[in-house]
Amino acid sequence: MNTTPAPRVAEVTRNTKETRIRVRVNLDGTGEAKLATGIGFFDHMLDQVARHGLVDLDIECEGDLHIDGHHTVEDVGITLGMAVAQAVGDKKGLVRYGHSYVPLDEALSRVVVDFSGRPGLHLHIPFTAGAIGGFDTQLTYEFFQGFVNHALVSLHIDNLKGINAHHQCETVFKAFGRALRMAMAIDPRSAGVIPSTKGSL
Repeated sequence: MNTTPAPRVAEVTRNTKETRIRVRVNLDGTGEAKLATGIGFFDHMLDQVARHGLVDLDIECEGDLHIDGHHTVEDVGITLGMAVAQAVGDKKGLVRYGHSYVPLDEALSRVVVDFSGRPGLHLHIPFTAGAIGGFDTQLTYEFFQGFVNHALVSLHIDNLKGINAHHQCETVFKAFGRALRMAMAIDPRSAGVIPSTKGSL
């Protein structure tokens, strides 16, 4: 009898008049990332998620960057959420909850996630700048809102301290990756069991 767990991988393609996106995820990867969104700082943040979440990410996006980065960032969040939801599957044996505090020099952020099946985003990041490179800091909310709505998770994000906007944002994305890593892990003590008293998520 084969007891090797099925690989938790998924690939999703999402095309609209504003963006053409392909996302492939391996939830049990090593943190490898192949990223091409057209927004350098956004790629840098997604690389943090992969590296610190030990998730392999392959993301390609052709977006209407001649307008701005809004549709690209939001739609990557949506498509990544769809891929994660597909890869997680029925959630049997899932730890379900994850949290992380991550510092970077003067900045400190906390992220808590629950694979509850119910989308909810609570985000507080008092950015000290409106843009980092070519990345509009307001789009951080749009990325996570898109992810939450399609991964069907409850996500709490708080930047607790920070003066440098780059550091603020990077601690958030690193903590997000670490929290995902914890929540998406398989608990051997709960093998085959839905982590809910309701019996479903």
